[in-house]
Amino acid sequence: MADTDFEQRVATVRRFNRFYTKQIGLLHEGYLESSFSLAEARVLYELAHRDKPAATELARELGLDAGYLSRILRGFERRRLIRRTPSKADRRQSHLSLTERGRAAFAPLNVRSRADIGAMLDRLGPGEQRRLIEAMQTIEGFLGAPAESRAAYVLRPHQPGDMGWVVHRHGALYGQEYGWDEQFEALVASVVAKFIQNFDPKRERCWIAEKDGEIVGSVFLVSASRTVAQLRLLLVEPKARGLGIGGHLVTECVRFARQVGYRKITLWTNSVLRAARRIYEAAGFRLVRKERHRSFGRDLIGETWELSL
Repeated sequence: MADTDFEQRVATVRRFNRFYTKQIGLLHEGYLESSFSLAEARVLYELAHRDKPAATELARELGLDAGYLSRILRGFERRRLIRRTPSKADRRQSHLSLTERGRAAFAPLNVRSRADIGAMLDRLGPGEQRRLIEAMQTIEGFLGAPAESRAAYVLRPHQPGDMGWVVHRHGALYGQEYGWDEQFEALVASVVAKFIQNFDPKRERCWIAEKDGEIVGSVFLVSASRTVAQLRLLLVEPKARGLGIGGHLVTECVRFARQVGYRKITLWTNSVLRAARRIYEAAGFRLVRKERHRSFGRDLIGETWELSL
């Protein structure tokens, strides 16, 4: 009887595997209708989200055979998608990073993947989404996923009290990390006040990221014109960085903007905000203008980025 029960469990797991590989499109010839295999797309993802890893680090993280990974990387080099930089600590090792062409190749994969998952979740109510995420976390836990990879967060609409958090954390964090003065906090306060006073729920959104019941991030998408949306106030708390929250927040902006009919998203940032710039670049935004300015007690280089939808 015990053997029969076990075989039934094996069959159930196999059935779930068949269902899920079909659900997320792993059986297609090219992952996400691209020219990349699933393994190649996964390597691109790691290179886009890691700071110049070595090949040995990638192989360990992905559980890939070193020879197989080496063939993938050689193919990327032939296509000029990656560059190798010799390690100063160990000349036998090279640090890998995406070229501009590599980031351009990864950007549509990243957007398409998040959009597909977003569309799948949109079919579920909030309670069903929570149950689904909890079930996935349970599977990860039982099958031995490292604790850091199981760190969960949720994105939700804004609610009373959130705007005060947005203003406070922008002021505090940018003061600590970049030395910006209270004029930046005043600017953030004016942005959120205008958002609340003129909020159009059909064409505008604020997303709040929560982890373990605590707010850890935010982003706004506001109307600049009938066809142009503006992405504003992207922030992720230091303790929640590295979980993909920033990229997820930006992708939600892109998905919503397309859904309601905008033709372009624009944003303004500064060159010192390197992590945010990487997120924008990975999402497909392109830098269209730079200008030097003195604001918030600092000499800065302002940048305008755009994404055509």
